[in-house]
Amino acid sequence: MAVDLEKSSQSVSSDPAINKLVDAARTDDIPTVWDRYLTQQPQCKFGTTGVCCRLCHMGPCRITSKAPVGICGATADTIVARNLLREIAAGTAAHSDHGRMLVKTLKLVSEGKGGEYKLADIRRLHEAAAFFEIEMEGKSDLEIAGELADFFMEQFAYSNEPNPTLKLAPEKTQAMWKKLEIEPHGVDSAIVELMHRTHMGVDHDYKHLIMGGLKCSLADGWVGSMVATTVSDILFGTPKPIRSKVNLGVLAEDKVNIIVHGHEPTLSEMLAIASQDPEMLAYAKKKGSNGINIAGICCTANEVLMRHGLPIAGNFLQQELAILTGAVEMMIVDVQCVMPSLPEVTKCFHTRLVSTSEIAQTFNAEQITFDVEKGYEHAKHLIREALDNFANRDKARVRIPSESMDLVAGFSNETIFHMLGGRFRSTFRPLNDAIIDGRIRGVVGIVGCSNPKVRTDDAHVTLATELIKRNVIVLQTGCAAIACAKVGLLTPEAALEKAGDSLREVCEAVGIPPVLHMGSCVDNSRILMAATNVLNEGGLGQDLSDLPVAGAAPEWMSEKAVAIGHYFVASGMLVVLGHPLYVSGSENVEKLLTEEMEEITGGKFAWEPDPVKAADMICEHIEKKRDALGINQKRERKLLDMKERRELE
Repeated sequence: MAVDLEKSSQSVSSDPAINKLVDAARTDDIPTVWDRYLTQQPQCKFGTTGVCCRLCHMGPCRITSKAPVGICGATADTIVARNLLREIAAGTAAHSDHGRMLVKTLKLVSEGKGGEYKLADIRRLHEAAAFFEIEMEGKSDLEIAGELADFFMEQFAYSNEPNPTLKLAPEKTQAMWKKLEIEPHGVDSAIVELMHRTHMGVDHDYKHLIMGGLKCSLADGWVGSMVATTVSDILFGTPKPIRSKVNLGVLAEDKVNIIVHGHEPTLSEMLAIASQDPEMLAYAKKKGSNGINIAGICCTANEVLMRHGLPIAGNFLQQELAILTGAVEMMIVDVQCVMPSLPEVTKCFHTRLVSTSEIAQTFNAEQITFDVEKGYEHAKHLIREALDNFANRDKARVRIPSESMDLVAGFSNETIFHMLGGRFRSTFRPLNDAIIDGRIRGVVGIVGCSNPKVRTDDAHVTLATELIKRNVIVLQTGCAAIACAKVGLLTPEAALEKAGDSLREVCEAVGIPPVLHMGSCVDNSRILMAATNVLNEGGLGQDLSDLPVAGAAPEWMSEKAVAIGHYFVASGMLVVLGHPLYVSGSENVEKLLTEEMEEITGGKFAWEPDPVKAADMICEHIEKKRDALGINQKRERKLLDMKERRELE
């Protein structure tokens, strides 16, 4: 595809590394995601407003002033709602299948069939087993792990009772879900129900449809993702603060570079370990390489970063650019967010593209299906193949950008408990006190993908910078975290340079960045639990909707993001999206989501493309919540003695 350089002359990102490689690709006439975006202009108005229906073969139908209903009689309200629900179902399926894969691995480990996989965090195993009332007395850790795996696997199938993982939420929130009849009774059954309800001739009431969408989204956030995060911690270790580097400058000219890209951490975990195997290091030396450099793209990057400190090459939109450096011997992919364009880019370079998932094969890529029981063996084989490819690198075509940045990642809830309260009294109390005193105005989760519709990374970085300047602490996951890491916001030094005075004071006292990296996109469950822990600590209301918190996804693009946004709204939180859901074709559906929903769940959506205006909107929301809690009154700071503190608790 020829690239129109005149149309493509503007820089696509605030990141110089991205701009340099996009320019190089255009010079070489290698199209990237930004060029393909240009060829799609103008994008379909019927699609972006959600009024195109192709759910049956009487159509497809589209709603216009001349045709206000579809052939079956479906209105814009019905069509828009059904299309939205199918996005929620797909997003929930993606996250829950990720969790199912991890549960299968945990079960294999418990049976002694897990190869090199071990139980990395026994404490986390015991905590989960205790919470879900699994009897542990007289049982080995492997037996407990096996029973926990069986319990988690049951969460996917239908049950007569709501999913027990919903009990992780505050009691008042649970009561609200029960009253609204949106408690999921199984992840798979919630997805099936949603697909059934949106079939032609089933559910036509847009309000009833949207409530079904909330139910399915809860099966993502409070069930599938909770399971995925918990099992990841048990198998690979609960994240702790760890330093590393980010951006394409982490690639090495003198080493074999292997990129891991996707979302499931099972293979990448083994690759991280195998890359330090003396046998592999000796083989690298034999092949003329000074070592093995494994770097991540997208959410796999966040997984290996948190637990091994491996560098991040970039976020979602940088996957093609990593290959364009000419320095990548192998890109290993699994599921989700892997562009089908990658083989077209790799054929211009020596890079080998290897697809490893049995459900996600890429045309014109090598297929080496990963087997958990042979995980370490597979990892060593792939590394050896990458080392063999090192000799094929064309040094004249290597163009590694110089840009890289330090970051600190791995702020799980367990880590925050420990950092705030110390070893003997882990607690969120200091955070609550800081919010009550006004030193921290509130907490905002900024999550989601990157999107060529907007100048890459700008919205994430600008929104986070605006919020910390206004003394709002930011929690991040996924590609949003990678974007902010590239400009240094995930370092403690950022608090000194960019945070407001009182937030800086808190960050300095604890030794944390003003923007906390909490994991991959499936780890948005950690943000839900952070909000729950703040609420449970006391002094900030009785429900998640009482808290001075909000969520934002400035550059989102995937169906997973649609599901994530809905489970935060269903949990009682404001969610600000940088561009709207495909619902503007129905005034009623849009009003339900952005206005009326607040009276139903306590949460709602808002759309705002300008990140500064989004920060204004979020801070106004936070101050309203603070007013309602009565904590915006000026207070004298007072040191409490032990008796007073006990009375407060």
